[in-house]
Amino acid sequence: MFIRHPSAPSIDPRIVEALSQVCTSTLGHLRDYGFPRGLTPNVRPLKFVGTAVTVRLPHLDSTAVHVAVDDLRPGDVLVVEQSGDEQRSCFGGLVSFTAKTRGAVGAVIDGQINDIEEMSGYGFPAYSRGISALTTRIAGIEGAINVPVSVGGVVVKPGDVVFADSDGIAIIDPAEALDLAAVLKRKEDAEIPAREKIAAGARISDFSGAAKHYL
Repeated sequence: MFIRHPSAPSIDPRIVEALSQVCTSTLGHLRDYGFPRGLTPNVRPLKFVGTAVTVRLPHLDSTAVHVAVDDLRPGDVLVVEQSGDEQRSCFGGLVSFTAKTRGAVGAVIDGQINDIEEMSGYGFPAYSRGISALTTRIAGIEGAINVPVSVGGVVVKPGDVVFADSDGIAIIDPAEALDLAAVLKRKEDAEIPAREKIAAGARISDFSGAAKHYL
């Protein structure tokens, strides 16, 4: 059975601007959920913030990816669940070229990728479980576009904010993204005077509060 829903509205450009100035690891200091696990980037450094366009595949059939990638918009991030198949690649050279041409800013694949040299030549960032020559097929069995998917243990809904950099990926509800970005910016700004003090001889354990546990 094939399912195809329209893409969710693109996220507010202010969210992109705000999150582009902060780090995923700063969010990792504040919460434990929303971080897809087991995925690595095809290149570092990288950074992208965009709107989730989701795809769910039935293992070896990547028909839905080819349909979805044609409809990507500027600022979109393709997010693909492969129904637990971590061995096959559904995302290679021509698919990445199409995504970049449409204006997508990145991809998150809960499976493998291929044509890595070609993809790197396009400068297209993608998180995945690794690289494999074993690929999916256009089998026409089934697939779903713009439905909730599970990627790296995290549920991603169409229209979610995909916040990625060299450290990892965070999935954020658009409704909280601006407020959250402001919290992250304040936290990172607070480290600037701390670095100056540490350079002058202060102790990081005093700054973080760790020292009080060893009094």
